[in-house]
Amino acid sequence: MAKSDTVERRSAYHHGDLRGALILATRQLIEEKGIDHFSVSDACRLAGVSTAAPYKHFKSKEGMVEAAVVDAMERHHAGLVEDIAKTEKGSMERIVAMGLNYIGFAVSEPAMFKLRFGHNEPEDSATSVAGQEVYLAVQEEVRAALREPVINDRVLERSFMLWSFVHGLSYLSMNPNHLDKSGSQPLEPLLHNVARRVLAD
Repeated sequence: MAKSDTVERRSAYHHGDLRGALILATRQLIEEKGIDHFSVSDACRLAGVSTAAPYKHFKSKEGMVEAAVVDAMERHHAGLVEDIAKTEKGSMERIVAMGLNYIGFAVSEPAMFKLRFGHNEPEDSATSVAGQEVYLAVQEEVRAALREPVINDRVLERSFMLWSFVHGLSYLSMNPNHLDKSGSQPLEPLLHNVARRVLAD
């Protein structure tokens, strides 16, 4: 996390964005220290607010963590939409761009990425809903690539195959040593090769 990001959110807080400042502080601390060492008091100190301030927006420490994960998922979805918009709808390049974005998010925010998949939340929880937005985007792009009129069983199957591969590759990419030991090729041609095979008739 860049120091300038923290300073920017602190400035935003002084204009009233208390919730945003606390979410950023929570995310930064979890990324730096891990979820087991995260504390509300540390987040307050980093955000420059009193220890009573969080309870204006969050019921508990867990609520702060959930809000940080939801924020991460929403930013991931927004970034995904922005990245794939640079490519043609239904193209292989678009599928590859989607995979690169997914891996990029996992590498840049590994703690948030792991927290998203580390718990079994109810399907209607804010975390699950935010995460589903990303997967629905995957299904829509696969539908377009397969030239299917709707998201049918074929689309669901191929979407899961692609997501499973990219999700596993994301975890490996968090530790470059794993990829080096496997002798894996660069990510972009690898993703292109896998996408071509998975989406073939």
